[in-house]
Amino acid sequence: MKILISKFLNFLISALILLSAKLTLAQDLPSGTPITLDVLDYVIFRVSTFFISISVVLAMIFIIWAGITYMYAGDDSTKVTSAQNRLKSGIIGAAIILGVGVIIQTIASVVTLDFFCTVRIPIVGTCIY
Repeated sequence: MKILISKFLNFLISALILLSAKLTLAQDLPSGTPITLDVLDYVIFRVSTFFISISVVLAMIFIIWAGITYMYAGDDSTKVTSAQNRLKSGIIGAAIILGVGVIIQTIASVVTLDFFCTVRIPIVGTCIY
């Protein structure tokens, strides 16, 4: 049963990844349009936001599952230990996901030169380097 659930989740995640990549690239990059840094920034932002959102939801489900398992463990020390390890893994996974999000956003801002902006004019939205 666990193998069947695992295979189904892997299939579902793979289908979501392929569908999101196809929809994002199909909508954002029409044929004949050159790819500028603004378009590249937009695509990176959309794809990374999607993956981070899905990953955070999965991490929260994992943490909630660990909490429910911990509540139902009772006096069984192996179940308590398993639930504690699952909770630690969920928290570490969520931290890694959010760290990757920060790294991706930093790289995207360096590529588009927004990272080096010293003064931004708010009304116009331009940057003075």
